[in-house]
Amino acid sequence: MPDTNLHPTVDSGTVAAPFGALEGTHWIESLHDGTKVLIRPLGPQDREREADFIKRLSPDARRLRFLGTFKQASPALIDQLMDVDYRHQMAFVALAHDGGQLREVGVSRYSEAGSDKRCECAVAVADEWQHRGLGVLLMRHLIAIARKNGYKQMFSVDAAENEPMRVLGEYLGFRRRIDPDDAAQVIHTLAL
Repeated sequence: MPDTNLHPTVDSGTVAAPFGALEGTHWIESLHDGTKVLIRPLGPQDREREADFIKRLSPDARRLRFLGTFKQASPALIDQLMDVDYRHQMAFVALAHDGGQLREVGVSRYSEAGSDKRCECAVAVADEWQHRGLGVLLMRHLIAIARKNGYKQMFSVDAAENEPMRVLGEYLGFRRRIDPDDAAQVIHTLAL
């Protein structure tokens, strides 16, 4: 289990790592429009932010992210999303100031998929923060830590109609194919 001190002083955007495979514990990143966001590993203190983030997603964004519809995330879903050990299950959150509060505006995560050095990934960006480069930043951090943690392949199962994921996947080098078990879904795969 990593050191839980996630608030060291920032020095040029990165700090010494309490996570063996991470270079730094948090990063101040600039989006395409110059807006700054804080990206760091998801921690226990983020539980309410995570629930609020999912609640604020549009119904369409929730459907594309979770491949299903619901109005509010169940406590069991929030438990599952908060279950990170920084090696086999990892998540990065993007935080920004909004109306005097620090809000979650994006999240990327992976979870180990079996024992063959594969991990399944997902990314979600708040509707009003899309098309600004945040998904790319979140996924680059996730890809880097997956590589450092020894994973050889990352994949994502998505709705075939999910155009933003198709564009993001192509940009990051993921290969796309139709899910053999469900033609309404695609599988994006990245060799690490």
